[in-house]
Amino acid sequence: MMTLPPIHDWWPHLSVDARHELLESGSPHLGDTVREEIREITGAVVGKQEELTEEDVAFVRTQIESVD
Repeated sequence: MMTLPPIHDWWPHLSVDARHELLESGSPHLGDTVREEIREITGAVVGKQEELTEEDVAFVRTQIESVD
């Protein structure tokens, strides 16, 4: 299994569309747009089975709250 790069390395650089895809998917697995943008940002190839950890989800929540 591949390892997802640390979320703080790529989340700030994701497009608005990719963030919405991630937040609205209802799935822990990352969609195609998100995986492709992570590859472009970090150079890491992210597999279809990769998913966010509980810590990643908590980080995303703090980022959303800081914008609200």
